[in-house]
Amino acid sequence: MRITRQVVDKIIGETVESRTQKNRNILSIYLTGSYLFDDYLLGGTSDVDLVMIHIDQPESEREIIRLTDELHLDIAHHFHRDYRQARKLRVDPWMGPAIFDCKILHDPQHLMDFTQAAVRGQFDRLDFVDERSRTMLENARQAWLNRQLEAGGSEPADVLNYLRALEYAANAVAGITGPLLTERRFLKSFPERAAAVGRPGLYAGLLGLLGAHNQTREQVRAWLPEWESDYLADMDQPRPARLHLDRLPYYRQALLSLLESDQPMTALWPLLWTWTRLSVLRQEQDRPIESWRAALSVLGMQGDELQSRVDALDAYLDNIEEAIEEWGRRSGMIS
Repeated sequence: MRITRQVVDKIIGETVESRTQKNRNILSIYLTGSYLFDDYLLGGTSDVDLVMIHIDQPESEREIIRLTDELHLDIAHHFHRDYRQARKLRVDPWMGPAIFDCKILHDPQHLMDFTQAAVRGQFDRLDFVDERSRTMLENARQAWLNRQLEAGGSEPADVLNYLRALEYAANAVAGITGPLLTERRFLKSFPERAAAVGRPGLYAGLLGLLGAHNQTREQVRAWLPEWESDYLADMDQPRPARLHLDRLPYYRQALLSLLESDQPMTALWPLLWTWTRLSVLRQEQDRPIESWRAALSVLGMQGDELQSRVDALDAYLDNIEEAIEEWGRRSGMIS
């Protein structure tokens, strides 16, 4: 199926109508994520992120609905109480930007009308921007500290915690000038955001922390069959929605597209992020993770080498804090 705005808009409309007719527990539905923007396709694939707010506590937090190999619905289910303090949401580094940009699709009781108006009110006030950014930075520091307290392990859970720290750190920068970075476009979008706060070198630093500098397009491409094999394995085992089997083409085509771009190392983030999460699950299920370990060893993210990266991350977080302070001075927030 050829993905066009007309086709996707029709699917969204039919989904909203069907869900609200069948389920009177739904208070509001809104659209968020990459489909709000022009470049929503990557590798010819996309997802459609919908949030459904419920009167009662929803039974599940997230569901994936396959439409074609190229397109799926990613539906989050929220409890209405999470929206009670609307003005506080504008300083929430995750919820604030999502609500600010979202498109309201169903809202008969005007819950989201009120919430979005409250979030957008003074959203760009400098102290609010600073608070969102510093919350992300604090999350990164906490993840770094947790990694230190875990005595330097290099199991999948340890590496995942390290990647979370990098995610928070990059978004502490990205959130100053726009929406948060998404997993497929994480490295693709970061250079522009780093440059926007006057610190283009942060991109090279992030690549270094991922072990990208000594890698080649061919090396990363060579890992894809093993990554896909792990993704497809254990199909009978439970897994989180973000690793749903129907999301495999969504990731695979994005990886191939990024590898063919003029910045092939931008494929490293979605590859490592998904593969490490898969390896956490596989280790819990006593499944082999040798392919993942071999790739991480090449990237210098195992054993003592990973600990060296964690030590370097400490200095990187200091650089980000300096970048936030410099932005505050240039913007006039800090005298």
